[in-house]
Amino acid sequence: MPIEIPTDLTPELVPLSWLLGEWNGGGRLGTGESDSEYFSQLVTFSTNGLPYLRYTAESWLTDEEGTTLRPLSVETGFWALDRKLNEADGGPGLVPADIVPALTTAEDVEKLRNADGGFDLTATIVHPGGISELYYGQIKGPQIQLATDAVMRGAGSKDYAAATRIFGLVNGDLFWRWDVAANGSELSAHASAILKKTPA
Repeated sequence: MPIEIPTDLTPELVPLSWLLGEWNGGGRLGTGESDSEYFSQLVTFSTNGLPYLRYTAESWLTDEEGTTLRPLSVETGFWALDRKLNEADGGPGLVPADIVPALTTAEDVEKLRNADGGFDLTATIVHPGGISELYYGQIKGPQIQLATDAVMRGAGSKDYAAATRIFGLVNGDLFWRWDVAANGSELSAHASAILKKTPA
């Protein structure tokens, strides 16, 4: 399936452009063994003209046939190429960015390629219950690997120490896996799913 790149996309989002849109599907909690619970998920990646993707994932517990049982969780965040911000970028807060994006050409973006031939990536993801994750990783073609650099927890939050996530585009479908270290345990399988892109 060819990847269509919007003509008005901010140049530094081109490496992330295959994520844009709405993805829907299902997966399993934990290791995916016979006793693992099922869930469905709706994931959206969108852009508003600034140099990041907005990310939202809503999930519901289901039975084996896919019938929704109850809401499971929701998370939201922002994904971007990892680079040093400069005066052309907006923030902090409502400090406006320049009208022209900080990176204006494909050549500017190519300078950000790392030694592995991909691009360094950062993602900030916020969860209910007072938990926020800061991920660093890499996007290389249609493959993403992320690991938490920091997890911020509120005073009343459940124990949650670290996580890794991988994403990949396989025959037009989005495959992902999420490993978590929580409740005193080492990193272990938390969830995985296969999502199909909703036709535009």
